Amino acid sequence: MTTLGGPRAAIRARPTAAVLDVVIPVYNEEVDLGPCVRRLHDHLSAHFPYPFQITIADNASVDDTLKVADGLAGELPGVEVLHLDAKGRGRALSAAWSASSAPVLAYMDVDLSTDLAALLPLVAPLISGHSDLAIGTRLARTSRVVRGTKREVISRAYNLLLRGALAARFSDAQCGFKAIRADVAAELLPLVRDTGWFFDTELLVLAQRAGLRIHEVPVDWVDDPDSRVDIVATALADLRGVGRLGRALLTGALPLADLRAQLGRAPLTAPRAQPGQARPSQARPSQVLPGQALPGRVPVGLPRQLVRFAAVGVASTLAYLLLFVSTRGLLGAQPANLLALLATAVANTAANRRLTFGISGRRHAARHHAQGLLAFALGLTLTSGALAALHVVSAVPARPVELAVLVAANLAATVLRFVLLRLGMHHRRT
Repeated sequence: MTTLGGPRAAIRARPTAAVLDVVIPVYNEEVDLGPCVRRLHDHLSAHFPYPFQITIADNASVDDTLKVADGLAGELPGVEVLHLDAKGRGRALSAAWSASSAPVLAYMDVDLSTDLAALLPLVAPLISGHSDLAIGTRLARTSRVVRGTKREVISRAYNLLLRGALAARFSDAQCGFKAIRADVAAELLPLVRDTGWFFDTELLVLAQRAGLRIHEVPVDWVDDPDSRVDIVATALADLRGVGRLGRALLTGALPLADLRAQLGRAPLTAPRAQPGQARPSQARPSQVLPGQALPGRVPVGLPRQLVRFAAVGVASTLAYLLLFVSTRGLLGAQPANLLALLATAVANTAANRRLTFGISGRRHAARHHAQGLLAFALGLTLTSGALAALHVVSAVPARPVELAVLVAANLAATVLRFVLLRLGMHHRRT
């Protein structure tokens, strides 16, 4: 591995070499590809102050996408084409980024849902050396997003799941608008196993665990109504990816210590105290230790805890219903209920631990998650019992009735969860 620890050097642009390579992965996009690339090329020519390249990564299209791409490469300077014989967005990005000679690598979806005005703010921190990766986020307060309720719920539920299951600290894993420094990509890409839609998430989790700096840019984003992404298949693949990556992190299969040593930024050095000045430990007697409540951040009062717990509960219930509906036809009612409850229970405990009860660090985390799993077992008993009772009354109940019974059972389980978690996590502020 190349040693990258410490501050990153700013990238010095050479007159003819591309500083930025924007990859557009495509599969059967013969209609949208031409307008997309021309619009992106015009924007970069007018607003990007460095040499650039656009790479069209065609992954096994069976229509005239490759022909259109070759025509664009002949028409527009700085447009290149890479053809792969197998499908997979992650596979296309990995191949294109690995083959590029540009020091900053980016990608965006062919539908250009993201406003291109965010492109320079996305890559500028990478060029300067301030950050190592950059992502567009649709979930920031200042982002402006136009999309349907279904996709909004799925996005927020998925990112909530990542926070609970993989301790992710980035806000939007699946926005098709990201960039990475090439020197960092060279170290991380060999460790990313996914070749599909989970590629982004796996790359970001590895970067976070390696101590890299991830820059987030609020974006304006308009949903493409003609998107052909299979939401159910993608959700199931992402769940499998979360499980696989979680196991790898728990078992130590990934060389995280080596990654941190090679890629992580060096720790900041505390300034020396001048004579007569208090040392940092003396000047901040109320410093919070891991496992303690965060003074001034999360209120101790029961009413406000209930409000925050309810907000987390609503997000968890939406995620539960999404997972149940997407897996019921494949697995059956009871297995789908088990999978949905287990996945959301971990995320729910982590979110309540941080947001509702203001507990940071890993101290007592195992005990808190054990209490969460106890609440999960109670919830499973209630929901499974409710499902069984419903199927005794009606062999084939209507789907709305089935969902209503599950929601009612989950409300009862939620009350029990709050009582258990508050008993175990309630800390007084010092």
